[in-house]
Amino acid sequence: MRCARWRRLSRLLRLPGCWCGCGCVCRSGSGSGSGSGSGCSALVAPRKMSEQEPSPLPPGVSAIYAFSRRCCRPSHTPTPQRRLVYYQTSILGLTYLAYMCYHLTRKPISVVKNVLHQNCSSLTPPANIHINPENNATWCDWAPFDGSDGDATALLGTLDSAFLFAYAFAMFISGFIAERVNLRYFLSLGMLFSGIFSYMFGIAKSYDIHSIGYFIFVQAAAGIAQTTGWPGVVTAVGKWFGKGKRGLIFGIWNSHTSIGNILGTLIAARFVETDWSLSFMVPGLIMGLVGFVIFLFMVDDPIDVGLFPPDQSTGSINVNRKDLYRRLESGPGHMSDDNDNTEIDDDTQVVISDQGEQSTSARRSSPTENTTLLNQTSESERKAVGFIGALKIPGVIEFSLSLFFAKLVSYTFLYWLPLYIKNSTSFSSSKSADLSTCFDIGGIAGAILAGVICDWSGMPATTCAVMLLLAAPMMMVYEWFGTMNLVMNAVLLVLAGLLVNGPYALITTAVSAELGTHSSLNGNSKALATVTAIIDGTGSIGAAIGPMLAAVVSSQGWSKVFYMLICCDVFALILLLRLVAQEILRHLRYLRNGPIE
Repeated sequence: MRCARWRRLSRLLRLPGCWCGCGCVCRSGSGSGSGSGSGCSALVAPRKMSEQEPSPLPPGVSAIYAFSRRCCRPSHTPTPQRRLVYYQTSILGLTYLAYMCYHLTRKPISVVKNVLHQNCSSLTPPANIHINPENNATWCDWAPFDGSDGDATALLGTLDSAFLFAYAFAMFISGFIAERVNLRYFLSLGMLFSGIFSYMFGIAKSYDIHSIGYFIFVQAAAGIAQTTGWPGVVTAVGKWFGKGKRGLIFGIWNSHTSIGNILGTLIAARFVETDWSLSFMVPGLIMGLVGFVIFLFMVDDPIDVGLFPPDQSTGSINVNRKDLYRRLESGPGHMSDDNDNTEIDDDTQVVISDQGEQSTSARRSSPTENTTLLNQTSESERKAVGFIGALKIPGVIEFSLSLFFAKLVSYTFLYWLPLYIKNSTSFSSSKSADLSTCFDIGGIAGAILAGVICDWSGMPATTCAVMLLLAAPMMMVYEWFGTMNLVMNAVLLVLAGLLVNGPYALITTAVSAELGTHSSLNGNSKALATVTAIIDGTGSIGAAIGPMLAAVVSSQGWSKVFYMLICCDVFALILLLRLVAQEILRHLRYLRNGPIE
């Protein structure tokens, strides 16, 4: 009976295809008949509710549907709301796991630097190596990083730059591709190749490869493959979640970056002093395995499984369920054009897509407080936004340039912190690597804190500016007092990570998602990956320059590196001042005039 009502509703509102409110499709595809006979079954794999053919379901999801047909009774079929929660949870988990693995494979190089070039004079050489005055300090180094300290540091900086510059420039292309392809294939293939290139770096030790060209090629190719990660996961999450509390959701979700850094550091530190090749091989294998899981289970779009995304920016019709049932019981002739003032005692809503053919006004009630009617999506709204169009969105340029400097600071810590700790303290390579994870622990707290403050205040630029303002003196305090003892070093690293990574995380997640669905786009939802790629791509150029500059400046002392980072932090703050002023004025108008009805 319930499915028959929903089929009747779909005909009245002219929803494309035969869709039922229980989230199923009719076996016959006609939508006619009663609850039996034509066989509307919630266990049949849903069809895509648009004029286009649905994307094929992932193999793992198809297997789950097949299993449910065998073991579950139709009466136990979850409601559409519950199914949406199930899929949202799976998307959060899969994208979290995916991007955690992307950072898992980025981190080993910063740990292995400590053994690719080190002072070998304090180590005991094996019996098969003849020690003389010329190789006394370099016999344990891995060629071609066995030159002087300056030469080795420059070569290691070149590896960082090869990865980061390739990543930065390829990011702009990946954003355009992500808008136009199935994200499941996009992410799984990107993860597979990222794992392969990480593995290739490790086998250099097994096959006794000493060519700097080989290492640069592997790092650059890995950087290109890694660009599939951020546009892919942000776009996937943006498709499945509405705009409410984005800062908190993305703040918690963005901890995958720091968790990946921590796990990558711990795995690399486990093998760095015994067999550094495994520091790359193990993360590469994990990356490939998780990529296969993404291929099996990730659903690209809610529409592919018969669901509607919440707060769909392309337009939706929010209709009270009881009101629709009441009018359906009376037949189509009773669906009045007048405002229905009937008291609503059920706030559960049915979300009906406007992608299908628009029904006539005689068949729909006129707009009320509980009914929002938006026009049918135009052809231009279905097209992906170009590069120039994305740049015209207010705030994209300012946040992109600010992220350039914010990410420069963050990635300099990411790539050089273990080496700095070892050089400025008496800790071993593995202990320095373990201690550097305190910066990432602070980054997790900073991302969540920035998201909560942004949701509470509605002022993302001001939130970033305040944290950037506090980050500058905190970096100086760490440089002055961090070497006193282990506890002081760890505490100051947590605080520095909180203030440095908080703005970086907020801009690359909640701010990017908000700008990608900005009101100036007139409902076009196909800008999210492009905006994300522009913002993160610009930031990645800064991330490429930072470690390269650190390699050069560190030869004159680590204090000069910290001065450079503080200056970059101040530049990131200055670039946000115009947006901060606008937010403060908007907030003052709100306090003076109250909310706009």
